[in-house]
Amino acid sequence: MAVGVFDSGLGGLTVLEAVAKRLPQVDFVYLGDNAHAPYGVRSADDIFDLTCRGVERLWAEGCDLVILACNTASAAALKRMQETWIPADKRVLGVFVPMIEALTERKWGDNTPPREVAVKHVALFATPATVATRAFQRELAFRAIGVDVEAQPCGGVVDAIEAGDETLAEALVKSHVEALKRRMPHPEAAILGCTHYPLMQAAFQKALGPEVKVYSQPALVASSLDDYLKRRPEFLGAGSVSKFLTTGDPESVSVHATQFLRHGVRFEAA
Repeated sequence: MAVGVFDSGLGGLTVLEAVAKRLPQVDFVYLGDNAHAPYGVRSADDIFDLTCRGVERLWAEGCDLVILACNTASAAALKRMQETWIPADKRVLGVFVPMIEALTERKWGDNTPPREVAVKHVALFATPATVATRAFQRELAFRAIGVDVEAQPCGGVVDAIEAGDETLAEALVKSHVEALKRRMPHPEAAILGCTHYPLMQAAFQKALGPEVKVYSQPALVASSLDDYLKRRPEFLGAGSVSKFLTTGDPESVSVHATQFLRHGVRFEAA
């Protein structure tokens, strides 16, 4: 039975790898909207429309539960989707949830008043669109008090990763970390708020220094999905085959995905 994983491009493959390893008995259908990537520079309405279109395509594949393995879509579209668009027999989950759970050491369903947490100074690295929503700060404020979040929009990093230019991506990471540290010289923790960024985690850690704890999403999302499916197994859809779909050119996307993950991946046209 299948679960859908949606991303604007290739970044969600980092999440897919982690959830597939954690849940080998589950089939996953991955859809990358490579034809419209990156989402990080698009308007909220555009992101909403494209995300809804992608989710509908995964529903058509028999995936009643879809993970938005894209922080931009999770930040800019998910709340509106849940309030106005998703039918009662389907579920769409975002990737902010497990990150905030880990940072605040409390479960998402814990609606007790916000409380003090150990970490006081947090650096957030994300796409310009994700940063503009302030969704991370809003959700964090519901659960924790006294946490200073400094957000750095990381223009160009996703494009460099999607193009397979690791040298450029590393240079951009270093530049963005330096820009953030001019405003917050001593962050205690760093959030990699884009599913592309785990591929650059070593570069972020090196630029930040060994004393900064770097939170990366894939393993956290995998653990949360495992827990969710144990509680809500009815949302395992009727799909029965794992596959990779793209709105872009399947041959080109397959080549880049293989470079991205360092093992063979074969995409089909969505």
